Amino acid sequence: MKMSRVAARVAVGATAAAMATTALAAPAQAATAPSGTRSLAAVLTADTSGFDRNPRDFDVLTAAVLAVLQAKPDSPVKVLTDGSVPLTAFVPNDYAFRELVRDITHARTLPGERAAFDAVAGLGTDTVEDVLLYHVVPGATIDRRAALKADGAELTTALGSTVEVDVRRCWYGRQVRLVDADGSDRDARVVRYDINKGNKQIAHAVDRVLRPIDLP
Repeated sequence: MKMSRVAARVAVGATAAAMATTALAAPAQAATAPSGTRSLAAVLTADTSGFDRNPRDFDVLTAAVLAVLQAKPDSPVKVLTDGSVPLTAFVPNDYAFRELVRDITHARTLPGERAAFDAVAGLGTDTVEDVLLYHVVPGATIDRRAALKADGAELTTALGSTVEVDVRRCWYGRQVRLVDADGSDRDARVVRYDINKGNKQIAHAVDRVLRPIDLP
């Protein structure tokens, strides 16, 4: 699928989500509200290594957030810089973005991190902004304990549409998956919990980029 078609379909999906009026389930809340105000943007930008060969960090995500804020300083993505605002973000690691680009370009091999970012940025600022907002659940600090108890919950994202929490049992215990709008691809799995724990803004790493539309 051409990247321009992906951008167009994400834009249409985001518009539909913004117009939706269906009542949605409230996000699961953590048992006690944390008081720390370190922002997720501060966590992401603390890693100054840049594009590298570590698939588990967040170089592509960080570059995408900074690119959106540079182009649109008043973007809703700016909430990630305000640690006083409670939210939960499901942050795709670098491997997740490389998989996304390979999938939508039908490439045989994974691109490098720089190439993955260039491809994502090529979708356009508005599309990247929508995808980022689809990974943010505002108003709730959902830690690991709360997430594991949230099977079936629908989380309203900052984009306006929802993702569903799917908790499954596996050989090592319970696993949290996120059911996005793309029913034809594997759901993202949480692979690391409680990034920035103790603060109002918390994140969980996922191994796939959540998709606000159904891509063939």
